[in-house]
Amino acid sequence: MQISRLFAAALFSAAVAAAQQPSSPEPPATALTIYNDNFAVARTTLNLDLHAGINAVETNDVTNQLEPDSVVLRDLGQSNTSVRPSFRILEQNFETAAVTQDSLMRKYEGQTIKFVFGNALGVDGKPAPGTYVEGKIIRAPKQFQDPNLGYQQTQAIIEVNGQLEFAIPGTPFFPDTTEGLLLKPALRWQIESEHAQKVNAELAYITGGMSWEATYNVVAESGGEASEGAEKADFVGWVTIKNLSGAEFPKANIKLMAGDVAKIEPRQRALGMMVMASAENVAVDNAVTQKPFDDFHLYDLHRSVSLADGEIKQVQFLEADGIRVNRSYIYDGEADNLQNGYYYGQVNQNQSFGVGNSNPKVLIVEEIANTESNHLGMPLPAGRLRFYRRDADGQVEFVGESVINHTPAEDTVKVTTGSAFDVKGSRRQTDFFIDQSRRIMEENFEIKLTNQKSEAVNVKVLEHLYRGDNWEIEQKSADYNKLDSHTIEFLVKVPAKGSATVTYKVRYTW
Repeated sequence: MQISRLFAAALFSAAVAAAQQPSSPEPPATALTIYNDNFAVARTTLNLDLHAGINAVETNDVTNQLEPDSVVLRDLGQSNTSVRPSFRILEQNFETAAVTQDSLMRKYEGQTIKFVFGNALGVDGKPAPGTYVEGKIIRAPKQFQDPNLGYQQTQAIIEVNGQLEFAIPGTPFFPDTTEGLLLKPALRWQIESEHAQKVNAELAYITGGMSWEATYNVVAESGGEASEGAEKADFVGWVTIKNLSGAEFPKANIKLMAGDVAKIEPRQRALGMMVMASAENVAVDNAVTQKPFDDFHLYDLHRSVSLADGEIKQVQFLEADGIRVNRSYIYDGEADNLQNGYYYGQVNQNQSFGVGNSNPKVLIVEEIANTESNHLGMPLPAGRLRFYRRDADGQVEFVGESVINHTPAEDTVKVTTGSAFDVKGSRRQTDFFIDQSRRIMEENFEIKLTNQKSEAVNVKVLEHLYRGDNWEIEQKSADYNKLDSHTIEFLVKVPAKGSATVTYKVRYTW
């Protein structure tokens, strides 16, 4: 809930008093390792001044999506784990119920406060006579969860002039104090120390509400109509970091973990938080580096950044000029998922299997070798890749996008950017024969490709043989490659302003 101007005024004097206190030292930098799946590991330092006995220790340097059972508080100076710990944690409490208007009304249930009409305040910041009524809070509004209806809220009951009102008569104006109010999430401990000591401790915990993703922009330099084959392009990679954790990090050292890390989702807490996010581009002073970590890859930004709550921050982590991009065309005439009709050890004898509506689209696939010789060679985290091309006037035009998986070095990035406008395909079954006594089945197919481009194109024609496990190509109009146990590929050259046809006959036995 947004805090009203009058509610903020009620806390104003406490804020002034706090501002008059000696300024505290700048908080230490927080180290953040952010994962793809909406969580992060945060690490910061706490200077503990412990006396002998039991100490009450508190910090507000945490997020409101902290997972309490993930908290680790340890003595940084105690590297030898066989030595007895310098202190012992007896109890830990995590409180997230930060003050809201509704929580303050619950605090003052049974008491009489002022309710101001509109936003009328006197010059002293207090309600002027005639601008408010006094009401006793009989029941404050409270949110609860109904198993059938979801989140519901009880109505407030206010006694005004001896009558009960089921509505708040104005903006509540609370007494000038913040005693007992929680303004930020707090982590509190009861710590036992055998003797007085100053401890430089590390606080580490897992928090939700933080994520990152990679995006890539590829700009091909060729002008005019693009043709297949190799062309030059520029390659830029960005990481987009989102902070919806409910906390601000004025100085954060950020690392990014790429890979599919197993994580059990914690039970969700009702935070009632809505955030408006803004975007910011950040110039990079030091190159982002990566290194293998366990079975994943860890990317280090090598710089401190500020990360406000609700902020989206973008950092460039990769730039390569003059990479080679290879374009190819792929035609898969059967758009349905043929594996749904595949029965292990049997043969699908339905004549209409795999001969539904012919798919006319020929896909455009851009292939980029992720190698040092191609000016890359860095493990690329999964993300969205946008493909641009310069036209004859030198302007950059968007020509498609796709999502790439985690791609290790020396592998190839394959991006489907759309379907060709001038290259089309059709596929039809021309014959079908089955002989139950001989346990054979034969079918013939014809695949036709048309090309209205001004140059010839090579199209990879995919055919899926999922009727049975035992098959053999009896006749063919072109050579093919066997890609796997149920897929073959014909490489067909389609002339400019012309067409080409592939035919084949397959026999299944059982």
